[in-house]
Amino acid sequence: MVLSVLSGSSARADAAPDVRIRRYEPGDAPLLFEAASESIERIFPWLEWCHPGYRPEEASEWVRRCATLWEEGREYNFVIVDSANRFLGGCGLNQIQRDHRLANLGYWVRTSEVGRGVATAAVRELRQFAFSQTDLIRLEIVVALGNSGSRRVAEKSGAICEAMLRARLILHGKPHDAALYTLLRPGEAAADRDPNRIASNEEAHP
Repeated sequence: MVLSVLSGSSARADAAPDVRIRRYEPGDAPLLFEAASESIERIFPWLEWCHPGYRPEEASEWVRRCATLWEEGREYNFVIVDSANRFLGGCGLNQIQRDHRLANLGYWVRTSEVGRGVATAAVRELRQFAFSQTDLIRLEIVVALGNSGSRRVAEKSGAICEAMLRARLILHGKPHDAALYTLLRPGEAAADRDPNRIASNEEAHP
């Protein structure tokens, strides 16, 4: 699942001191439902799970699924909260490719909290988790070109725009061009190791 829109210990975010991320907990389903319900109009064009008619049962199923996916090492999903543990949104790492140490990074923020730097702070915390608690090297943020808010979040978080991809996302049955942003583990880029040479796959495996 590409997730970019605007039991656990928590970590304080640099850009917004009142923002933290933590693992989903069993009691989060009603909070998720409330946050998603107020945000449908803004989020649904970009994230189809947050749809008109979203039901409490869907929120409960997601919370249960997050625990399973985490234990299996398939996804790492987090709640974004403030210092009072108020539910601000969600973020996560998914589409993990172990062979290439790569994952998709996604985020969304409830409508009433947009514009406070919540998503940017959460992305920075998620990057810290990925590069300190997993062996992932590359995080990708794939954002539809029309989703200007999420593109700004990616840029403010320090992600580099590597490419514009044609028909990369299917949203509501229609293809959309997308921007590809990346965050790399420090020192792991080929150019960081040897600025004078970046070997192609063909060169590395004659």
